[in-house]
Amino acid sequence: MDGKRSMDGKTIILRIEIDTRNVGFGAAAAAIESAGGDMIAIDVISTSRDRSVRDLTVKVSETSSIERISAALTAIPGIRVVNVSDRTFLLHLGGKITIQPKTPIQNRDDLSRVYTPEVARVCQAIHEDPSKAFTLTIKRNTVAVVSDGSAVLGLGNIGPYAAMPVMEGKAMLFKQFADVDAFPICLDTQDTEEIIASVKRIAPAFGGINLEDISAPRCFEIENRLRSELDIPVFHDDQHGTAVVLYAGLLNALKLTGRTLAESRIVVCGIGAAGTACTKMLLAGGARNIIGVDRPGILNADQQYENSVWQWYAENTNPGRLSGGLTEALSGADVFIGVSAGGIVSREHVASMKPEPIVFAMANPEPEIRPEKIEDIVGVFATGRSDYPNQINNVLCFPGIFRGALECRASLINEEMKLAAAEAIASVISNDELSRMYIIPSVFNNRVVEEVRRRVIDAARRSGVARRQSRE
Repeated sequence: MDGKRSMDGKTIILRIEIDTRNVGFGAAAAAIESAGGDMIAIDVISTSRDRSVRDLTVKVSETSSIERISAALTAIPGIRVVNVSDRTFLLHLGGKITIQPKTPIQNRDDLSRVYTPEVARVCQAIHEDPSKAFTLTIKRNTVAVVSDGSAVLGLGNIGPYAAMPVMEGKAMLFKQFADVDAFPICLDTQDTEEIIASVKRIAPAFGGINLEDISAPRCFEIENRLRSELDIPVFHDDQHGTAVVLYAGLLNALKLTGRTLAESRIVVCGIGAAGTACTKMLLAGGARNIIGVDRPGILNADQQYENSVWQWYAENTNPGRLSGGLTEALSGADVFIGVSAGGIVSREHVASMKPEPIVFAMANPEPEIRPEKIEDIVGVFATGRSDYPNQINNVLCFPGIFRGALECRASLINEEMKLAAAEAIASVISNDELSRMYIIPSVFNNRVVEEVRRRVIDAARRSGVARRQSRE
């Protein structure tokens, strides 16, 4: 899961003006501390004989602390709060990405070659052979990050305008980790057909489409249709990015606890976009006994469901036709995979599983169960949070998988490529390094993207979807 969901504190910058004739700086420091702030830096902006303006960097634990600190300072005669800046908001001012030319235009000759009249020759070449768009335009290295804002982070349906900061952040990650140029496209519609049509219309400019934060079940049809109607990779990261990184972590967890995928009984809780994608990847990897649990309880082929995704799930999992709820599903299970809701799993649930169970509690921001409640009885524990070990973070997947897909000009991202990406991520941790607290590499491990890129290209070529067999 994306690490961007953690919200355990923030830093603000307070600019205050002090009338040094009537009050000392110590009064300001005491007021900040008493209101719940931790002052970590002081910068003098300007001083005079009777005035001092300073920027105070203060760490706070919650939004209400900001209001209390500001009120406490304002209540002191001789202190004026000039401005309060949240450093996160400052980082987002004017957006977080920009576009720059690769070559500067310094004279009329440069202008004529990048634009008119010389650009006409390049346009004509592409008109005669459309495949040259991959070599003569940004298409070869550009991905559209597309959202309708209907399922953003843990925020839900907040719409396209509010979704933009997240999509900008995704574009930054593409660039920093894999040197892929990505651009946020937030569509002002949540109609399935309009989204499909819109993406198809903008596709000529892009080498790949990354669908993001689109709610289920619409996301399934949108991705399936675009995959079949476009000739470039389409990847719904909330589904497949989560599945790839989950599978990578599970490979190492199984190795560490002496289990095999085929022999393990796996419970998946939360059968939406991520849960379904995780299950399909596990089945492709050789899992044979998966039990799905959602609001109706254990999904069972003996039942009929109006939700078509649940119906598919029931017909393709739970070979023993187990019925009941989460309690029955977890009893005797080897693995729990949670992509559902915080706090729904108890210590008793985990204790009923096989000895040293594998628990991936990936709900965000609150996991299905916190690790400190079961660390003495669990074999391996993972979450979607950055403040616990073994974070299942999609950033480990999508930069490298798109880097590989773009380089070999894959027409799609298939199951073979996703499995290869997961195996690549898992392989970055050697047997000597592997431990219950380290089954998945850091997002800042610079080996991850290169290993994923290499194996994804190999898988694309073996499976026949690569249109470029060697580097140009």
